[in-house]
Amino acid sequence: MEFDIEDFDSLRHYLTERGRIKPGETVSFEKLAGGVSNRTVRVAWADGSGWVLKQALTKLRVDVDWFSNPERIGVEAKAIRWLNALAPKGTTPFFVFDDIANHLVAMEAIPKESENWKAVLLSGQIVSNHFEQFGLLLGTIHRQSSEAGSEICEVFADTTYFESLRLEPYYRYAAEKAPAAAVFLNALVEETIRHKNSLVHGDFSPKNTLIYRGRLILLDYEVVHFGDPGFDVGFALTHFLSKANHLRSQRDRIGAAAALFWNVYRREIDSLEWAQTLEPRAVRHTLGCLLARVIGKSPLEYLTHRESERQQEVILQFMANPPTRVNDLIAQFIQKIEAYA
Repeated sequence: MEFDIEDFDSLRHYLTERGRIKPGETVSFEKLAGGVSNRTVRVAWADGSGWVLKQALTKLRVDVDWFSNPERIGVEAKAIRWLNALAPKGTTPFFVFDDIANHLVAMEAIPKESENWKAVLLSGQIVSNHFEQFGLLLGTIHRQSSEAGSEICEVFADTTYFESLRLEPYYRYAAEKAPAAAVFLNALVEETIRHKNSLVHGDFSPKNTLIYRGRLILLDYEVVHFGDPGFDVGFALTHFLSKANHLRSQRDRIGAAAALFWNVYRREIDSLEWAQTLEPRAVRHTLGCLLARVIGKSPLEYLTHRESERQQEVILQFMANPPTRVNDLIAQFIQKIEAYA
């Protein structure tokens, strides 16, 4: 039977038995919060160094039944190793070890002085440079992986976990909850599966991003696959625009920052052939994710009931006649949300 890394006695025994720590060595354990699909524990030494261990769950920690094979941790382990090479230096934690049989992976721990970008944004701190970094980071991953050739495509060809953790609980579930959006969302699912252009993070959001000494560091790679880069763009923009919905006093600044993110990203991937047809699809993914994050299986917890209703109403309007340009969507979303306030 698989052991539980949140049982610290069992964890110490496990690490000692495998030679990861010495018998009697002084280390501390801390359970980390924030995710619904994994147990996460920080292992720290007296000198300040440490690891983060993640152990995939079979049943996710949400209010509805949502299951996924915990062997997806193998995807995360592969993704960390690849992104250590593909992403800008210092933007991903170093890989330490994996244990697929026990559904866990260990990586370098980011220093505790780091801040979670989601928390920073929700506090009203909108820093343009962070959005620039985010656009450059995503653009670099998409460009480098697209140019890497067939090997990376083969390594990350399996989309099973992306479908079970994103397409099904986001788009398909939202299509059931909002019949008016069903045609749009079901077509988006089919479109997403067809596109195989680059490595896709699948969870590219401020929640999975730490800020350490002014630099963004990306975490959480369990649904990484080779697929449609438009999903990552739409997923990220969804988090920015949802915060614009929530933070009325910061709407214009968040809108401008979201446009900056897109413009930096677009410049980074501009030389790629598939970049010429990406933008309308990125818009559709933004609309799909914006709706899914209020009526899907993983709704954004910071939105009030009224804010969720407002977001749903506005997005259903957009789905009837979506814009084709990202910056138009950002500007029009801000305008429509403000009109509902």
